[in-house]
Amino acid sequence: MAANEKTQAKTEQAKGKIKEAAGRTVGNERLTAEGRIDQTKGDARMAKEKAKDAFKH
Repeated sequence: MAANEKTQAKTEQAKGKIKEAAGRTVGNERLTAEGRIDQTKGDARMAKEKAKDAFKH
């Protein structure tokens, strides 16, 4: 399950970067903000999974 969570985190981070770039390109502040939020969610999920891994070893 941890690999699945890490994959989801990376997907959220990538999706966020794409949204943010698209928002900047077209001048859409809402899309840019959504992209940042998605990246933050991905970062948080990845941090949680790394913490879990640290405690397993």
